[in-house]
Amino acid sequence: MCPTAATQPAPTYQAPAPALARPPGAEAQAPVEPRSADGLRVSEETYWKDYYLQSDWHYEWNNGRLEEKPVSDYETYLVYAWFVEVLQHFLRVRPIARMVALEMGFRLPLPGRTVIRKPDFGVVCNANPQPLLPLDVSYHGVFDLCVEALSDKERRGVERDLVTKKAEYAAGGVPEYYILHREPERQAFFARTAAGVYVPILPDDGVIRSRVLPGLQFRLADLCTRPAPETLRDDPVYAAFVLPGWREAEQLAAAEAQGRLQAEQALAQLRAELAERDRLAGLS
Repeated sequence: MCPTAATQPAPTYQAPAPALARPPGAEAQAPVEPRSADGLRVSEETYWKDYYLQSDWHYEWNNGRLEEKPVSDYETYLVYAWFVEVLQHFLRVRPIARMVALEMGFRLPLPGRTVIRKPDFGVVCNANPQPLLPLDVSYHGVFDLCVEALSDKERRGVERDLVTKKAEYAAGGVPEYYILHREPERQAFFARTAAGVYVPILPDDGVIRSRVLPGLQFRLADLCTRPAPETLRDDPVYAAFVLPGWREAEQLAAAEAQGRLQAEQALAQLRAELAERDRLAGLS
């Protein structure tokens, strides 16, 4: 006989399990906030495995000790973003290098110690013996250009970029090093000499010109005013690489319009001459 609802046993009610009582006087525990591991001593292997790809904090590794990357203020970020945009325009026209700005680190074996640094962005020239590969999450060579957006909220952040990293990048063989900031007096641009030391890149009429990226140039004052690309394309400092296609298209359109105007003027002149000839023929 097939079971029916009448023949099935009634379901047994299961009371919910009582909540565990909190001991008298005990307070609810707040969730544990994650804490920075800045200053923690770890091996290089542990750094790559557990800290390099951390999303809550970005760490560099200084010869066995974690260093948290400081954060720049918003206006300094705008300076940084404007410069990145100028560099992107340059590399579209002259694809002689690749750039990366995703907290990608690189390893610098220095005399007596090793560091792993994450520049705010780096550039790898096509001529670099170690190419930047599509699936790389760290760079296995030495960047040709490192750029840092200076954080001045703490003294150690300033010293890290202006002193520590400057010395490390020079010793590690980074050909150029730029420091960006909202205040012009805190900006710095260095090129590495054959002796392995950095010297300032002196502006020429207010313009900085890169040596590792021939043709890349920018006006120091523009880092603070940050003019739009539509303005830069007509500026002689940037005209060679900022939106050259737009300018060429405008020049072509202007030439075509001038050609049409000249053709219309010639046609109007011909019609006037024919009309005058017909008038004279009617008088004879």
